[in-house]
Amino acid sequence: QVQLVESGGGLVQPGGSLRLSCVASGFTFNSAYMSWVRQAPGKGLEWVSSIASNGVDTYYADSVKGRFTISRDNAKKTLYLQMDSVKSEDTAVYYCTKAAYRGQGTQVTVSS
Repeated sequence: QVQLVESGGGLVQPGGSLRLSCVASGFTFNSAYMSWVRQAPGKGLEWVSSIASNGVDTYYADSVKGRFTISRDNAKKTLYLQMDSVKSEDTAVYYCTKAAYRGQGTQVTVSS
């Protein structure tokens, strides 16, 4: 079955960086369109970024464009989200998704 396991979250200061990882299993990762979504406290799910199976075509929400970078390593079946210049409004649980599937999430808290 599809499994997505996120890691890399934590507490980071405003302006800092963090890299999230998502290890995938149970499907053909190298042909899958993958995404990151997030859920801030008391809010709904927000799409953050997506990447095509080729690893070249990437897409970002306006709120993170220029600060976050999505990437993938198909050999390792791993999806990444490099978060730079983080802001307090980036505080959320971040989920790796494939179609309707998502992992358990990893908490990112931006605070001084």
